[in-house]
Amino acid sequence: MKPKPAPKLAPKPSLKLRMRVTVGDIIAIGPGKIALLQALDETGSITAAAKSLDMSYRRAWLLIDELNRALKTPAVATAAGGAKGGGSALTESGRALITLYRQIEDTALQAAKPEIRELMKLLAT
Repeated sequence: MKPKPAPKLAPKPSLKLRMRVTVGDIIAIGPGKIALLQALDETGSITAAAKSLDMSYRRAWLLIDELNRALKTPAVATAAGGAKGGGSALTESGRALITLYRQIEDTALQAAKPEIRELMKLLAT
């Protein structure tokens, strides 16, 4: 007789803010683009960053291009490939963008802490 498997515990609820800055129908800045910038900073390449996020290279490149066009100064500097290959790196603007985005998230979460607690109490857990 097989032993009964242990009952699965329900995951604990968590709250995530998903801030977006739009220009018309375009999401100029959003959580996916910020995650991509952080992955690019960690990996040093668009290809590796895309893979780490389970995204195609083309999709990553399009997001970075869209983001760069939305900003006054690009968030990512790229060099064309060649015998030694190309490369991509965050600019000062890209690093500032990540920092500001994460600071806004933290500030919003702190400011809404009492309301978030009340909201979480409404969940069946």
